[in-house]
This record gives sequence, structure tokens and C-alpha cells, in this order.
Amino acid sequence: MERTSYVYILASDRYGTLYIGVTTNLMARVWQHRSSATDGFTKQHHVRRLVWFDTCSDIREAIQREKQLKKWNRAWKVKLISTLNPTWRDLYLDFTA
Repeated sequence: MERTSYVYILASDRYGTLYIGVTTNLMARVWQHRSSATDGFTKQHHVRRLVWFDTCSDIREAIQREKQLKKWNRAWKVKLISTLNPTWRDLYLDFTA
């Protein structure tokens, strides 16, 4: 069953702590992180800024991409974000403005 899925990176601040996740509902999931709805890494480290995301055709593809990104070293992740979002602005605000 194909359903649009997303791989995303959150950051605590520009060049701050990073978190990589996967979801089928990007806006709802990011809202959960932003509102600290659940305990965990993002709540503990104040990781709330959506700085990068990618759309995948199905959840299996998204999970594979997430695993790939988690294996990358930090410099590669920072370069990925900085290339597409040089100011590390919060992309969540684009969807909620």
C-alpha cells in the first residue's frame, strides 16, 4: 500500500542537536515534537525546529532513507541541511503561516 511518507530532520537551533525521524503525517508529528507531547529525546534536548524533510512514495522507502541518514556522520547531515536550508529556518512555520 503506497502512502506518502516523510523523512525529516529537527534541530534544537542552527547547528544544534539533530533528530531524524519518519512519519506519514509530517505536520502532526512535528507538532508533537514542538509541543513536547511525549517524553523522549526531542523533549529532553529541546529539538523542535524542522530544518529538512524529504517526501517518499511509501513508508518502506522512508524507513530505508531514515536508516541511511542515521548512519551518516554529523558533517554530512549539516551539509545536507545547509545546502537546502542555509539559514536553518524552521520549515514548520511555512506550513502554519
